[in-house]
Amino acid sequence: MTALLCDPRGKLPREAEPYRTIGPFDADRLPGGIRAVHRLKPGAWGKLALTEGALRFVWDDAVGGVEHLTAPAELVIPPQTPHHVEGEGPFTVTITFYAA
Repeated sequence: MTALLCDPRGKLPREAEPYRTIGPFDADRLPGGIRAVHRLKPGAWGKLALTEGALRFVWDDAVGGVEHLTAPAELVIPPQTPHHVEGEGPFTVTITFYAA
C-alpha cells in the first residue's frame, strides 16, 4: 500500500484529470529543473510518486517545510506553489500532472 502524504496546500481536487506523466527518474536522470526551485503553472497539479529509495521534497513557499519521503510514497503538489526536490541516495520517482 502506498503512503499518501497530502499537505492541506496540496490536496488534489476531485475533478482533476491526468494529462502527462514524466519519468521514471533516478538520481542520475532527475532533471535540473526539478532540483531547482520551480512552480507548476496555474491550474496544473502534480503527483509525485516515489517507488524506490528516499527523497526530500522542499516547500519553498512562505509556509515552508520539508517532506522526507521514503518509498512507497506519493505527494500532491498544488499549482504555483514554489518547491524543489533533493535526492537522498538511490531513488526512482515519477511525476503525473493533472488539470483541474
